[in-house]
Amino acid sequence: MNTVYHQIDQISGSVITLRATGVKYRELAEVTSRIGTSLAQVIKLDGDTVSLQVFAGARGVATDAQVRFLGTAMRVPFSDALLGRAFTGSAKPRDKGPELTDNLIEIGTPSVNPAKRIIPRNMVRTGIPMIDVFNTLVESQKLPIFARAGEPYNPLLARIALQAEVDVIVLGGMGLKYDDYLYFRDTLDESGALSRTVMFVHTAADPVVECLLVPDIALAVAEQFALQGKKVLVLLTDMTAFADALKEIAITMEQIPANRGYPGDLYSQLAARYEKAVDFEGAGSITILTATTMPGDDVTHPVPDNTGYITEGQLYLRQGRIEPFGSLSRLKQLVNKNTRADHRTIMETMIKLYASYRETLEKQTMGFRMTDWDVKLLKYGARFETEMMDLNSDIPLEKSLDCGWAILSDCFDADEVGIPSKMTAQYWVPTPGKSRG
Repeated sequence: MNTVYHQIDQISGSVITLRATGVKYRELAEVTSRIGTSLAQVIKLDGDTVSLQVFAGARGVATDAQVRFLGTAMRVPFSDALLGRAFTGSAKPRDKGPELTDNLIEIGTPSVNPAKRIIPRNMVRTGIPMIDVFNTLVESQKLPIFARAGEPYNPLLARIALQAEVDVIVLGGMGLKYDDYLYFRDTLDESGALSRTVMFVHTAADPVVECLLVPDIALAVAEQFALQGKKVLVLLTDMTAFADALKEIAITMEQIPANRGYPGDLYSQLAARYEKAVDFEGAGSITILTATTMPGDDVTHPVPDNTGYITEGQLYLRQGRIEPFGSLSRLKQLVNKNTRADHRTIMETMIKLYASYRETLEKQTMGFRMTDWDVKLLKYGARFETEMMDLNSDIPLEKSLDCGWAILSDCFDADEVGIPSKMTAQYWVPTPGKSRG
């Protein structure tokens, strides 16, 4: 029988502090007061002084409340019955479906030993040209989407969930507006993708501690699916909300703040989640794609700044498009050499010409006279933005590459784009009145 403690020494926000022995970090406890029983989790140990975060908040909890430690860390049920369901940040049903209690698994376990991981080697197709062609997503990659507030990062994640060629989608929402939750649920349901999706959603109205639990729960479930041989894509939004929850707890516990008030272990907290991305030998994989908002569109903000050191590139979302300059998938060269022979050529040539187009736009804005080459670049840039940068696309990679050749051949002569004649002879799209070079 677990010991019941009857004396709370301090209550600060949703954190309670008492003296107890034999308690473990992240252990769960029941806090019983006049208003009922709430679940809490150990978040700090200092000798026999124990701090707990009360899930439902400490409002109504008095210093004589009863605290009973349960001897176990936070666990969530795992089975195929999770698919098609939506849960809260504490794994309680959000969709009014039955509560699952079987086959409980621990969350927040260590990441896989790097020596046991497979080198990433398979592409995750999304049907979005700006990802598949220019910033290829690779199985077991961890890749953030950097965006300022107001950018359509949640619609982008929903579209990727619909179109990605994976077996299971695990969606973790942190600090979402209720409308955003409904958008994800309805979009996935209408397309039929909800049947392969598990949703763990913390809304802005939910207890802050649940925001901290969402990534760990989502990744624990993803790991179990991956061990069954499934290709799992984990979508987390918004990691800045997760970091803000860390900051709120740290302030409540009177920790010494670091950069802009965030806790000093922000890097470690983020890395512990991102490093769950893995490709298992003889089993499945976990690929992590996150949304990270940048307050004030400031990439030096602590959350995106620390994230950039952890992840394998980033996608910048600006003005409703994935920005070609600054976006980077560091693992793309591991897979796009095996997709189609012209993949690297199209990627490099189109980005180079788009950079020239942006320079021409500046010249046009300043009133310089446009040369014939500038006119071609303006035509090319308009087509590139309309056909290649459209985030509403659902186009196979091969068709996107063919579209790239069609745009090049419509805007330029074959000898103007710097592509070897051997390649243009095979892929260039003949256009009446134009030379093949």
